[in-house]
Amino acid sequence: RVEMKLTKKWKKSRREGGDDGDFKFSLPTRDDFHPIDSQEQEELVRSFERSQAEQSLLWRRVFAVILFCFAAFLIYSIYQQASSPWELRYHAYFMDEVHSWVIISADWAAVLVCSMAVVGLLHNSKFHRRWLWYSCFAGIILTIFWLYYMLRLPKFRWDVIWLPFGPLSGAGICLYMDHLLNESSEEVRKLRGYMYAYKAR
Repeated sequence: RVEMKLTKKWKKSRREGGDDGDFKFSLPTRDDFHPIDSQEQEELVRSFERSQAEQSLLWRRVFAVILFCFAAFLIYSIYQQASSPWELRYHAYFMDEVHSWVIISADWAAVLVCSMAVVGLLHNSKFHRRWLWYSCFAGIILTIFWLYYMLRLPKFRWDVIWLPFGPLSGAGICLYMDHLLNESSEEVRKLRGYMYAYKAR
């Protein structure tokens, strides 16, 4: 494929350029003196942009689906706690510590954390990261709540450790993944900038 050939040329030119900063991000050349034409440079950069956009969309959707499934499970837990209080074992541990409505409220808060993270992943705007940060902050509050009551139990229950750390971990992983994808996108934008700078020489 043309993209693979162009990519090989680009990687070869970077190896030949050594550690020199001017060559580190230079576009591929046919040899040491004649650069590839502008059309091939444009095709190479566009292939990187297209690949990065596809990978970004894929991973965002994957994590959004995972969070959606977790939120659906939490809604099921809310329904069970409302219709048959304390039947679920991970809720029954707290029977003597809190009222049923408090457990339901905590589960709704976890659903909110997941929902904000999903919005942050899929919302295509410059403010999408705010939603991810909001979900992390809400997740921290929820973690403190659950840990407080878990530490009050006669015996610490490791089998429900996901209650405090599940939503927070999901939000934190999504925020980190968004950071990595943004870094990748920035590298592709830099490459296009180097292409324009190379043309201007």
